[in-house]
Amino acid sequence: MAFSDPQSVTVSGTAITLPGTGIVGPNGHVYTSNDGLTQLTISSAYGTRNRRTARLTTTVTVADPLVSGTNVVRSSSVYFVIDAPKNGITNAQLLAQATGLFAWATASSGANITKILGGES
Repeated sequence: MAFSDPQSVTVSGTAITLPGTGIVGPNGHVYTSNDGLTQLTISSAYGTRNRRTARLTTTVTVADPLVSGTNVVRSSSVYFVIDAPKNGITNAQLLAQATGLFAWATASSGANITKILGGES
């Protein structure tokens, strides 16, 4: 079952509309901005363990630091994975765990994300 279409994410205060643009495997959907620069992929994989992934990819064009007057395309992705055994852990427990992690990451205006980006562990 797919998320509603379109999806929306807000990056740096700007809402980005992401209409559905494709299917990834039997249990995944892709939502892409009209300019093609932002993409949300949501998928699930079922096996010995159940793995659910949400991934936000952004593409930018920047000046090439090595070749003056030349631009290069670069992309980055931020994603989270919920990985759990088929049974023994409930969705409510996984929700509590994910919510706790997101609260830790975003506390104090994203202070812990900033630390991770700085290479702290």
